[in-house]
Amino acid sequence: MVLANHVRKPLDDRRFSSHFVTMDLDHDACYRAVCQRDPRFDGRFFTGVKTTGIYCRPICPARTPRSANVTFYPTAAAAQEAGFRPCLRCRPETAPDLGAWRGTSNTVSRALALIELGALDDANVDDLASRLGVGERQLRRLFRHHLGASPIAVAQTRRVLLAKQLIHESALPMTEIAFAAGFGSVRRFNETFQALFGRSPGELRRAHGPEISSASQGKIELLLRYQPPYDWPSILEFLRRRAIPGIERVTDQDYARTLRLNGSTGTVTIKPAHDHDALRVVVRFPILSALPAIIARVRRVFDLAADPVPITAHLAKDPALAPLVLARPGLRVPGAWDGFELAIRAVLGQQITVVAAATLAGRLVASYGDRLAEPDGTLTHVFPTPTVLAEAELTSLGLPRARAAALSAVAAAALADPNLFDATSDLGDAVKRLRAIPGVGEWTAQYIALRQLREPDAFPAADLGLLRAMANQDGFRHSSSELLDRAEPWRPWRAYAAQHLWASQR
Repeated sequence: MVLANHVRKPLDDRRFSSHFVTMDLDHDACYRAVCQRDPRFDGRFFTGVKTTGIYCRPICPARTPRSANVTFYPTAAAAQEAGFRPCLRCRPETAPDLGAWRGTSNTVSRALALIELGALDDANVDDLASRLGVGERQLRRLFRHHLGASPIAVAQTRRVLLAKQLIHESALPMTEIAFAAGFGSVRRFNETFQALFGRSPGELRRAHGPEISSASQGKIELLLRYQPPYDWPSILEFLRRRAIPGIERVTDQDYARTLRLNGSTGTVTIKPAHDHDALRVVVRFPILSALPAIIARVRRVFDLAADPVPITAHLAKDPALAPLVLARPGLRVPGAWDGFELAIRAVLGQQITVVAAATLAGRLVASYGDRLAEPDGTLTHVFPTPTVLAEAELTSLGLPRARAAALSAVAAAALADPNLFDATSDLGDAVKRLRAIPGVGEWTAQYIALRQLREPDAFPAADLGLLRAMANQDGFRHSSSELLDRAEPWRPWRAYAAQHLWASQR
């Protein structure tokens, strides 16, 4: 993640964004950012202080160390692997987790998404590399080059920082924090913190009130940070129009949905934290160890890893997109909670309106989804499993025979390949794999890639909404192939361009 050697004062966050693509960090440029405590650089690098052995965010309120006494790292994992421990004042676990490598190494980006979802919890780096179609040595080399740390170090650092966040922001007992953060045992949890901080986890907690079990309060609450600006109204409206009755609930202030992981069910609610650049997440789920996977899904749905600065700067170069970007500078691309659910929803939406597709999805859920043991108002069901839909007679829902057959084919494909909706290959291969499912065309495959696989360059050019929006911006009608040509300069952020075009139609 390079800060070009010629960068000189004054600080320019655009310079950081556009060149933040290799492991080399320009020392002087980073040091000026630290001296100014500029929040624009929060999450883009971390400062290791040699005299104290700690690493900090650029906005740390502590006294600025001398330039000769600091080293800069592109990620928290790199700083921690180099032997530094997290600062207790600026709390690196609360920094925005920026996908600064996105567009530089798609393999690393996909690997990170899988690690967030627990790919290294019960498997090794060789298994992860195989899922991505690369060799273990190549994956380690890519991680070292782009993140400054190994895949295992990244996974371990995420675990430690989540535990530290729960220590500071919750009243959970330490035993519950250990399992919620993904530690296999309380002993391992205690040993890790003793080695890293020289003290027990309990000694890091500043508040001294009573501990409150998640079982007694029925929830875990935490903050997930992002790099501002963030267009909350737009993402909430996008989700509201597509909300599946019984599964999702969207109000003027928050988004809530049911979830199923490893056979257990629960709910999650997300709303803005107005006193932070963060979303406040409330998780109600009986299995504590599922928390990291739930957090990963929330981050995906709300696109919290996006860095809006380079995306906005790139798209604003197009005169047609410039006014749209100016109107919504913090626009995100909403992700999907579950790949199978999204694929079914996308097939239902073929050649009908968004509202009609949501109605059909609600009918599907009411007929084949499992009912929650304890419904939460309008949240009553979880989405049907591939096993159930593969065996169901879906024409009974009033669907055309071809559409019902396509839904059954998606369910059968999901059963045959549990990793079908994982981001394990490049965009072209992913679209080709999805299009092999009967009834899944180019539009559907690109839409799944955009929302589930989190491909920043996915672009469903045949979408009627995009064609209509682009006609409004350019003043004449495009064919889908013409729109593809028109979108070529938007690479590698065509998914964000699509989101701006869709938002312009509301």
